[in-house]
Amino acid sequence: MTNITFAGLGIGEQLTAALLDYGISEPTPVQAECIPAALEGRDILAQSQTGTGKTLAYLLPLLQRMTPEEKTLQGLILAPTQELAMQILREAEKYGEALGIRSQALIGGAAIKRQLEKLKQHPQLVVGTPGRIREILALRKLKLHTLRTVVVDEVDQMFQLGGTADVEHILRGTLRDRQLMFLSATINPDIRALAAKEMKEPLEIGIEPEHRTSKTVEHLYFLSEARDKIDMLRRIVRHFEPERTIVFINNTDQIAEVEAKMNYVGLSAGALYGDADKTARSLTLKRFREGKIRVLVASDVAARGLDIENLALVVNLDPPIDSEHYVHRVGRTGRMGRKGLAVSIVTPQEEFIMRKFARELGIEIEPKALYSGKLVDAGEAGSGKRTRPTVGGKLGADKAPRRKGTPGSAGRTAGEGGNGRTSPSAQISGRSASSHGGSRKVSPTAERKKERLQDRKNKGAPKWLKNKPPRS
Repeated sequence: MTNITFAGLGIGEQLTAALLDYGISEPTPVQAECIPAALEGRDILAQSQTGTGKTLAYLLPLLQRMTPEEKTLQGLILAPTQELAMQILREAEKYGEALGIRSQALIGGAAIKRQLEKLKQHPQLVVGTPGRIREILALRKLKLHTLRTVVVDEVDQMFQLGGTADVEHILRGTLRDRQLMFLSATINPDIRALAAKEMKEPLEIGIEPEHRTSKTVEHLYFLSEARDKIDMLRRIVRHFEPERTIVFINNTDQIAEVEAKMNYVGLSAGALYGDADKTARSLTLKRFREGKIRVLVASDVAARGLDIENLALVVNLDPPIDSEHYVHRVGRTGRMGRKGLAVSIVTPQEEFIMRKFARELGIEIEPKALYSGKLVDAGEAGSGKRTRPTVGGKLGADKAPRRKGTPGSAGRTAGEGGNGRTSPSAQISGRSASSHGGSRKVSPTAERKKERLQDRKNKGAPKWLKNKPPRS
C-alpha cells in the first residue's frame, strides 16, 4: 500500500494533517478498502483481524461526511463494552476537534444524569453501549431521525453478550436511508442474517479472511498441571520480561486470587472486573497504560476491544472457549504491524484444544518449555537432562548408562539406581555379587525377572523403605 495515501482515498486536508500529527501517513489495507466506499455512503460489512486499523477505517469517513454547522446528531457508534466505547471516543475527539465536531459517550456504569446534561450541548457524534442508548431513548432524551450513519463495532461480541436485541431496537428508530456499517474480526451466519435484514446491498470487505490472527504474532503453549499454572505464569513473565502483560482467565471468581498471587511474587498486578463501575475500571486501565501495573488479569468481557499501545505479551491462563475468543484475546498484541507474543498455559488434558485452534485458524501454535531459565522445545526438556538426588546425596543423570551382568555394576546400580532410588532388587543382586567376590555370574535375564518380581512385591512400600540401604 506504499502508493496509496489518505488524500488519494478522499480524506480532506484537515484530517490528513491531524493523522500526520499522530505519525500516521499511510492507510492499512482495511482502511484502503473501507474509506472510499464509506465516503460514498454505502452500507459495509467488514471483516479484518484485530489490530489492523478498523476504527479509523470507519471513523475518518464518518467525520468527513458530517456538517459541523448542524447541531444535530449525525453519527452513532455502538460498542459492546465501556472500555471500547471510551477508546473510540478518544479517537473521535482527537480527529473531530479539527473539524469542529463535538462527540459524547453514552455508556453504562456512569451517571446517567450527567450524560443527559451533556446531551443539551447537541453533540454531532455519540459513542455508546447499546443498553445505555436504549435506556436514554426510552426517556425520550435522544432522537435518531437525524442520523446519517450508524456503526456497530465488534458485532460478534454484541451477539455473544446478548446485545443484539438492543441494537435492533435502536436501528428501528433510524430512517431507512441511513448508512450502516458492521465491523468485526469474525463474521458468523447470525451477523450475515442481521446485515441482510438491515442493510441495502452491503459491500463485503474481507482482508485475508484466512488470516484471522495477525501475521506478526507468535503463538506458543506450555504444559502445566492445573495446580502449577500460576507458578508457570510467574516463570513466563519473568522469562520474557515484557513491559505489560494481559492475562486472560475463564472463571471470574479466580481473578482476585491470580491478582493477589502475582503481587505476592513481586509482579505488580491489577484486575479488570466486568461488573466494576466505570471509575474503577478506568483507573485500572490508566495505571496499566502508564506502566504502574505490569500484569492485568481480566476475563474476555472485561478486556474486549482493549487497545494497549506496545502490548508485547498476552497469556491465556485458561484456554479460550473457542477459536473466535482466541482470535480476540491474542488480537490485543501484534497490532498495526508490531510484533507480539501469545502464550497459552494448558494441562495435558487441554492440549488437544491448542491443536484444534491451530487447525481451525490455520496457524502454528508451538509447544515449548522452560528449562534452566531457557526456552526450549517441549520435547527437549527432560530428555536426559534433568538430574535428581541419589541416596548418597549426589546428582545423577536420569538416563545414566546401566551395565548389568558385570562385576561392580550391581553395586553402582544400588548406589545410583538409574532413577535416583535404591531398588530393593538392586540391593539383593549387589549383596549377592559382593558376597561371592564377583565370582558368581548372574544371568541378565534372571536378574531382570528378579527385579520385576521384587518391584511388584514392594509396589506400595514407602519411599524411606525403598531407599533403605541393605544390611551388611
